[in-house]
Amino acid sequence: MKVLLINGSPKVHGCTYTALEEIAGELQKQGIDTEIFHVGNKPIRGCIGCGVCRSLSGKCTFDDDTVNVALLKAKEADGFIFGSPVHYAAASGQITSFLDRFFFAGSGYQYKPGAVILSCRRGGSTAAFDQLNKYLTISSMPVVSSQYWNMVHGNTPEEVKQDLEGMQTMRTLGKNMAWLLKSIQAGKEAGISLPEEEERLRTNFIR
Repeated sequence: MKVLLINGSPKVHGCTYTALEEIAGELQKQGIDTEIFHVGNKPIRGCIGCGVCRSLSGKCTFDDDTVNVALLKAKEADGFIFGSPVHYAAASGQITSFLDRFFFAGSGYQYKPGAVILSCRRGGSTAAFDQLNKYLTISSMPVVSSQYWNMVHGNTPEEVKQDLEGMQTMRTLGKNMAWLLKSIQAGKEAGISLPEEEERLRTNFIR
């Protein structure tokens, strides 16, 4: 089993990475493979809703940034953790543009556990936490929680490591993710099938 951890910070080894690395270490102790994927610090196009991805087998029509690379890696992942710094009480612009296309063009996320984590200097993390969780809850993904909301505080990686409660929250998240992945696998081996999906209905409120 493998968990793909997405680093939505423009900094490769900043505060968000420090939190993700703590989670990855715990997952590895639990026998789960991990990969931390950096979205990069170059411009990432926003989704324009063109729908061309529907004919590209899970690939976005824009191929000049890291989204399609991540979509390819996602096909092999059993679980996901999305991390972002907090900018103006919201997730970073890069991870927002990235996830809009990652979820719109991608597929197969249903019933794969997911979690989001935030790093911030002081405040705004709960608003960003709510924002990112909406990607999971619109995609039939089991949301993995921890002992506290998934966030760390600090202005540098060194300060983040001093947030002992935050780092423990990350380790607990890793343990909970590993437990859920193993439970899902055990369920499959016991013959428990995935929920039967109904034909998707869409209701527009303007007639």
